[in-house]
Amino acid sequence: MSTPVSPSIADTVENAIATPEREQPYGALGLKPDEYDKIREILGRRPTSGELAMYSVMWSEHCSYKSSKIYLRRFGDKVSDEMKERLMVGMGQNAGVVDVGEGWAVTFKVESHNHPSYIEPFQGAATGVGGIVRDIISMGARPVAVMDQLRFGDIDDPDTARVVHGVVSGISFYANCLGLPNIGGETVFDKVYQGNPLVNALAVGVLRHEDIKLANATGAGNKVVLFGARTGGDGIGGASILASDTFADGGPTKRPAVQVGDPFAEKVLIECCLELYQGELVEAIQDLGAAGISCATSELAANGGSGMKVDLEKVLLRDPSLTPEEILMSESQERMMAIVAPEKLDAFLAVVQKWDVETSVLGEVTGDGRLQIFWHGEQIVDVDPSTVAVDGPVYERPVAYPTWIDALRENSAASLERSDDPEVLRDQFLQLLGSPNLADTSWVTNQYDYYVMGNTALSFPDDAGMIRVDEESGLGFAIATDCNGRYCQLDPYAGAQLALAEAYRNVAVTGAEPTAVTDCLNFGSPENPEVMWQFGQTVDGLADACFELGVPVTGGNVSFYNQTGDQPIFPTPVVGVLGIMDDVSRRIPSGWQDAGENIYLLGTTATELDGSAWADTVHDHLGGRPPKVDLAGEKTLAGLLQAARDEMLVSSAHDLSAGGLGQALAEATMRFGVGARVWLREIMERDGVDAATALFSESTGRVIVSVPREEDVKFRGLCEGRGYPVLRIGVTDSAAEGEVASLEVQGVFTVPVPELRRTSKATLPAAFGAIVDEVTA
Repeated sequence: MSTPVSPSIADTVENAIATPEREQPYGALGLKPDEYDKIREILGRRPTSGELAMYSVMWSEHCSYKSSKIYLRRFGDKVSDEMKERLMVGMGQNAGVVDVGEGWAVTFKVESHNHPSYIEPFQGAATGVGGIVRDIISMGARPVAVMDQLRFGDIDDPDTARVVHGVVSGISFYANCLGLPNIGGETVFDKVYQGNPLVNALAVGVLRHEDIKLANATGAGNKVVLFGARTGGDGIGGASILASDTFADGGPTKRPAVQVGDPFAEKVLIECCLELYQGELVEAIQDLGAAGISCATSELAANGGSGMKVDLEKVLLRDPSLTPEEILMSESQERMMAIVAPEKLDAFLAVVQKWDVETSVLGEVTGDGRLQIFWHGEQIVDVDPSTVAVDGPVYERPVAYPTWIDALRENSAASLERSDDPEVLRDQFLQLLGSPNLADTSWVTNQYDYYVMGNTALSFPDDAGMIRVDEESGLGFAIATDCNGRYCQLDPYAGAQLALAEAYRNVAVTGAEPTAVTDCLNFGSPENPEVMWQFGQTVDGLADACFELGVPVTGGNVSFYNQTGDQPIFPTPVVGVLGIMDDVSRRIPSGWQDAGENIYLLGTTATELDGSAWADTVHDHLGGRPPKVDLAGEKTLAGLLQAARDEMLVSSAHDLSAGGLGQALAEATMRFGVGARVWLREIMERDGVDAATALFSESTGRVIVSVPREEDVKFRGLCEGRGYPVLRIGVTDSAAEGEVASLEVQGVFTVPVPELRRTSKATLPAAFGAIVDEVTA
């Protein structure tokens, strides 16, 4: 047992009333003077040190969404009946829940752990995975997969290697130890993220409809139980306060301890929680992440419209020297808080004892609407929990149209030289293939386990990950995440819609039906009016696009203060789309597997090179307007692909996005080593574009598919019946005996598959070291 701190050090409610003028370090805790004054107004006195600790972490940008709340309401304002059809739990709980059929539900969410991952990359990334997985557990689900969305600085900067090695090893350590497959994500390098990498983590869980759990504490007399790891000094003010700070040129201005993760403790916690759920032994549950006990107690009480009485000295400690304020603020990992009916407490304690999970009964739910916390019998907190967890400050930050954006948009890629010389085009094609953001990511992904649990149907390098939910029926889900920060810098409204459209399309090409959305909105300081303009445009773009596509936003995360000094990152709204797959055995892979099949391009190509990988890699250029997005067309395309799946008309499908047609052809060829002969002439003639544009344009709504010859007539008829543009652009091709397979773009260039692979695989190992051994099933 831990040794309690002397109760004499506690700042009690009685003491706060008696010493109204006592100075308090609210500024050091991240509170503004007017926020501190508001707390005094709410309480009718100065806060105790414990109350100040609670308000400071819960009113931080990371926890309260005080700068984004007025914008996020727009998601709720734009909802159709179609969007509600499968939504079981939406925004406001730990994660959204979607009905996927047959009595099954899927819960999923993406969150950021950006700042901790810059200070201490390994633990920052590891605990980011642990935190999002606990959100999934707290919904009553078994976690079944994770994904990560990573953005690092310039690949050649010496500090990038430090961050990359730490982040990737932290993610792989934690998820692999949990036994969760990592089935997809993104890896992006750009100097704009040099001092502020983005580490977004997504987790997915599966549950039966009747097993949904909510974070609502109700029922006077029910017990408040803390279980899991002991509370330590790690992460005090970490994610909550650190995430509301910027990085100055000299490094972080605050260096609070980053949380320390123990995946083995979390694995035990998962199994323990699932047994508790199976026995119906919890009334409500909340994970302890950012803001720790402050968050769990106030949110449970506020969500349930109840009160709560807690004896804080009963918290089991790793560090006996912690003060009450530090206990309230600690963000130690692998902890959960449950509300348990008194008559079920013994059964609850028997289960946690079986799993050897340390547990303490802290107090009980009350009906008086007050959150009261005691320290050795003395009251140190007496607040309305809604004022802590729900009714925090809401800011309408100043908004200003960026002074620089018109000049940026006028600087179009149309002015850049586009060659029709075959040698130049071959060289540019290989430049893109080996560029850091298009090159093979095996250096990262081979450190992850894709197949653990045995239910992975698709993973790297396919367009989306796919997991089987039910072994008998084959029911499953697909999920993909996307964002192009370069597009968002040019036009945040369009950029957000493009991120959604690409993730939606990546799910559709697997044969799944896109159904629901989660997002992680990464931006600079909300105190910068131009950043707030970008944020507002992004939310509007995403809300409008979700409405048009009929897919609801189920939840997510906002991460502000992502900047170094005064330089914000590009707006980076990572969008995750979940799709339902009625039988994973009918999934569609991203590469062709057999020779002699026809290759079709769905969609049309325009001269859309602004913000493209070609403009960046070949010309070091950013400017103009991003590609246009046709959301109605994306919806038609998804329906077409599902119909093609049902009739088994296509043997592969691959989305066209960064790098355009050239990159998609290379990836589809490298996937299984089957070559292809492709011609551009028909694209150039039909769409009125040159060869460079046909190869490198990033026009949306485009997919390449391979079709067995016996299904050719049916497939063309399907496209024509749905009015979607289709063009035969090539055939898959096997190598002659003694030769190697190649990608041949007729009249332009031929690249053998071994050269494609060498070019693609060389980039990341050259920067970070050898690739670990190939992952095997």
